[in-house]
Amino acid sequence: MNAFSFYNPVKLIFGKGQLQAAKKELPKFGKKVLLVYGGGSIKKNGLYDEVIQMLSDADLEVFELSGVEPNPRISTARKGIEICKKEGIEMILAVGGGSVIDCTKLIACGAKYDGDAWDFVSRKAQPKEALPFGTVLTIAATGSEMNAGSVITNEETQEKYGWGSPLSFPQFSILDPSYTLSVPENHTVYGIVDMMSHIFEQYFNDATNTPVQDRMCEGVLKAVIETAPKLMEDLQSYEHRETILFAGTMALNKFLEMGYRGDWGSHNIEHAVSAVYDIPHAGGLAILFPQWMRHNVKVNPGRFAQMAVRVFDVDATGKSETDIAYEGIDRLVAFWTSLGAPTRLDYYDIDDSKIDVMVEKAMVYGEFGNFAKLKDEDVKEILQASL
Repeated sequence: MNAFSFYNPVKLIFGKGQLQAAKKELPKFGKKVLLVYGGGSIKKNGLYDEVIQMLSDADLEVFELSGVEPNPRISTARKGIEICKKEGIEMILAVGGGSVIDCTKLIACGAKYDGDAWDFVSRKAQPKEALPFGTVLTIAATGSEMNAGSVITNEETQEKYGWGSPLSFPQFSILDPSYTLSVPENHTVYGIVDMMSHIFEQYFNDATNTPVQDRMCEGVLKAVIETAPKLMEDLQSYEHRETILFAGTMALNKFLEMGYRGDWGSHNIEHAVSAVYDIPHAGGLAILFPQWMRHNVKVNPGRFAQMAVRVFDVDATGKSETDIAYEGIDRLVAFWTSLGAPTRLDYYDIDDSKIDVMVEKAMVYGEFGNFAKLKDEDVKEILQASL
């Protein structure tokens, strides 16, 4: 494995009834809190009222920013930053999924910056300070509740990039599986695809001697694969929601990526697609990732074959590594399809008319990928294969 240093300061508060822990955490940072949330689902399921009561019990002054989009937009983050600066906000509480948390990360850093927060996303500047923030998670998917990463869309320029800073870690994150019981079927599927994709991005790396990390990745993937069908049959199962919620956090809190760098090429391509078409991120990954895999089997057939055997129980008897690898990819597609994930870009009415635009956006910083270095022709081939 490669030399590494590991840092994750997030206080994870997991389990039923843990919202009240925020009453102790929030007042450490001040009295004025900005509450950030999405399109209103927390009002329908009653969580909003619980949060407001908790904030009132903590004697905090509350300001609100609602309407964070599924692909959070820079314009929404700018609104939050304006509130923070105008009202002297001292702490932010994000209540929602990865999109709400990603937006909050940019608000927290932008509130302490004199320029435009897009500078952080476009790599023109790095945050020097940030407001502290906590999260209350409502969907198992991105892992944003326990990492420093964030993905933001500029709707005016049709750009979508990931960014991060040591200052964009949450101070604490509250994960109560009860708050995920109301997540609808399609978003449950998207969350499962997203967390599995995160693990695959880390699994496909160019390091050597990573048996512990391999088994950790494979173990989380197996737990998701075993639990997901049961959850889809009973969306109200607290037990299955609990397993999937924890898996989503473990998938991207960097515990699985010690000793190597993941690839993240599929994510880069998907960001270009959803920047242009504004499709669900995980829906795009369900389509693109298997094509990325097929395109790159030749890089290291043994790695893909190992995944096929250990994760998808492919029988390797009498087969070449390449054949085993492709069978594993086919089983991944079959599994995601069985849950209800899409397999082709035309599911979202995407044709080949803007492939060159998407390739250009994916290649904005040049060649990318660590396991497999992708050039513009590679990206184009993967997109065409995904149509």
